[in-house]
Amino acid sequence: MSRQRLPNRRASETFELEAGKLRYTCTTSRLADGKIFELFLSNHKANSAADTNARDSAIVFSIAVQSGADAETIRHARCAGTHRGAHQGHWPLRSTSWQRTNSRDTA
Repeated sequence: MSRQRLPNRRASETFELEAGKLRYTCTTSRLADGKIFELFLSNHKANSAADTNARDSAIVFSIAVQSGADAETIRHARCAGTHRGAHQGHWPLRSTSWQRTNSRDTA
C-alpha cells in the first residue's frame, strides 16, 4: 500500500500534556472523518532520550497511519506500561489519561 499524500495546508491542533511526570507538546492533524493522520510530539527537555523517543515514535506513527495502519491497533500493540498492569488492560498512557494543560488550533 502506498502512503497517502497530505494536503499542503491542513488544520492542526497543538496541546500540552503530561505523562510519567514528563511534559510534552503534541500537534495533530486529522482527516475529514476525524482520524489522526499526522502527529508531532516533543518533550520539554530538548535532545533528551525522552524527546528523541517521542519524536521518533510520532514519525513512525504518522507514516504507519498514512500507509493504512489503524491507530487503535497501534495503541494496543505498543509496549508502554507493560510493567504497570497492561496485561490487565490498564494503559497508563492512553489518550484519556493524558493531562491536557494547553490547547490551540492552527490552520
